[in-house]
Amino acid sequence: MMTPKQRKAKNAYERERRRLHRIHAFENAAREKGFVYIGGVDEVGRGPLAGPVVAACVVAAEPLMIRGLNDSKQVLPLHRVEIAETIKEKCAAWSIGVASVEEIDRLNIYWASVLAMERAIGALCIAPQYLITDAVRIRSFLGPQEPLIKGDARSATVAAASIVAKVHRDNLLVELHRVDPRYGFADHKGYATPEHLRALKEHGPSPHHRSGWWRVREAQLQFGFDAAAAQ
Repeated sequence: MMTPKQRKAKNAYERERRRLHRIHAFENAAREKGFVYIGGVDEVGRGPLAGPVVAACVVAAEPLMIRGLNDSKQVLPLHRVEIAETIKEKCAAWSIGVASVEEIDRLNIYWASVLAMERAIGALCIAPQYLITDAVRIRSFLGPQEPLIKGDARSATVAAASIVAKVHRDNLLVELHRVDPRYGFADHKGYATPEHLRALKEHGPSPHHRSGWWRVREAQLQFGFDAAAAQ
């Protein structure tokens, strides 16, 4: 007979197993149609005031039954790193694509995000036969694809891509902090936290800040930057 602790652990295991099966529904449906290499692509970093937008594409030839696999926003930072490494070991291929701050300012964040995803797909050593995206259609991808609303929470490969992209972008912002520690990028990863906003008011925007964001434009004008440069 199981103890209450053992029963609780078994129930938790079963819940997680069922959840993982649910988020493989779209991948399994694609495999039933004859596709082997199923790709999931997602981006992170649309909202921050600073830093690039980063996308990842993960290609799986078999189910990614990885405990804790979920939308990156639902996974604790320490677990994200561990899960990202497991994803890289288990998937057939993975890659990263980045769109710079300059490209974000020039194209707007939506098209810069698409560009990052296109770069991630283009960098793969094994191309996906079927692609699942987080509600975005990648026009440059010529194979069948499925834009899925809230795909990072509903598709295993998109969730995996979101985690790999998030870990990569976080590492970039930690490196950026080492180059310019004034803004605390290592802590907030470029998002508009009170700490970041205080540093922006104190030091003004850096070349790593997105001039199209109104809080950055406000800081540019406060420091007497040319108004045209803030557009």
